[in-house]
Amino acid sequence: MTQTKNNGTTIAIIAMMFLFAMISFVTNMAAPFGTIWKEHYEWAGMMGNMMNFAAYLFMGIPAGMMITKIGYKRTALVALALGFIGICVQYLSSTLSAEAISTYVVYLLGAFICGFCVCILNTVVNPMLNLLGGGGNRGNQLIQTGGTLNSLAGTLTPLLAGSMIGTITKDTSMTAVAPLLMIAMAIFAFSFVIIYFTKITEPETEKSDVLAGVKGALGYRHLVLGIIAIFFYVGIEVGIPGQLIFYLSEPIAKGGVLGSTAIAGTIAAIYWLLMLVGRFTSSFISGKVSSRTQLIVVSTVAIALIIIAIIMPTSSTITLPGSEASPVDLAIFKFTGGTIPVKCVFLVLCGLCTSVMWGGIFNLATEGLGKYTASASGLFMTMVVGGGVMPLIQNLMAGTVGDINSYWLVVAMLAYLLVYGLVGCKNEK
Repeated sequence: MTQTKNNGTTIAIIAMMFLFAMISFVTNMAAPFGTIWKEHYEWAGMMGNMMNFAAYLFMGIPAGMMITKIGYKRTALVALALGFIGICVQYLSSTLSAEAISTYVVYLLGAFICGFCVCILNTVVNPMLNLLGGGGNRGNQLIQTGGTLNSLAGTLTPLLAGSMIGTITKDTSMTAVAPLLMIAMAIFAFSFVIIYFTKITEPETEKSDVLAGVKGALGYRHLVLGIIAIFFYVGIEVGIPGQLIFYLSEPIAKGGVLGSTAIAGTIAAIYWLLMLVGRFTSSFISGKVSSRTQLIVVSTVAIALIIIAIIMPTSSTITLPGSEASPVDLAIFKFTGGTIPVKCVFLVLCGLCTSVMWGGIFNLATEGLGKYTASASGLFMTMVVGGGVMPLIQNLMAGTVGDINSYWLVVAMLAYLLVYGLVGCKNEK
């Protein structure tokens, strides 16, 4: 009997890891796609990302309600179905005229539906891994391991999208990324079938009054402060590579430094690759090093890296492979090198720091909540809207103060995470 239960737990963990990767795959399409729309509408760059994350504001708490009513597995299936529909709608926008504003509206609708999908998946995956790991360091360890696959998907997505888009022109449209959207539809359909036929042993959930659960969860000070931390964290995680893509893909004729979405996507992919490295490493050390210690250290280092990137002169550059010889063929795409400011390297290195923040904050904020964990997860997902709000604010700032100076907003958000790790995460109950 015990062996059967252990097997069920293992299958459940593997399934949740796979869904963790799906979250990043969907989310990280927004920034590369945004470079297409920005060429047609100057204000449109981060709107797709905003719509993707805006869905969290509406779906966060209802997603927690779904878990308590129909369970983790059925909730995940609903999410995958919504993801398939959202990608289909985005694909529809690739068949319409890019010059029509109605086409952009169709795309934004698809991004919004996909936002519902990733919000629900996040609400399922994080608490389930934490509960399957028994909470504490072991729970954080499982979340960080899942985060490794999340980062792998996050690495591949901008690579694929950037290579398909190439150099942005007025003629560039969503048609360029139609193959990627077709791949996404196939992955969602396949994932639905796999999860449907997989027997998952679920943690028990207490079917209590939803409003009472939310009220009870909000009674914990460390959760409330942690919810704010998550709002800022997702803004940091998305904003760093997102604004970097715009910085590097801006046409040279308009004052840009590189003018290539393909290379910009590659640089952003390195950020996500470093997140993978950081999460993979953390999956080994999280059983011994506390979430609080990790959060304090990485917040401090990230602040230092970004300040260095801001103050470093743009004239300090580094030459990428392939710029002096033939392009480097990386099998699924061709990468032609170029020269970028060294400050971009420091921004990319932040991926090592942001890699462990999500799991650490979630683990610290939900510690000791017991029956309120599902409600707390719903509240968390609501505040993930910060991944749309803060990068949009940063992008608007960039239009006034410049791309690099807009990163002062990121420094301010990191400062809050540091304070949360130092004093805000203490459970007073």
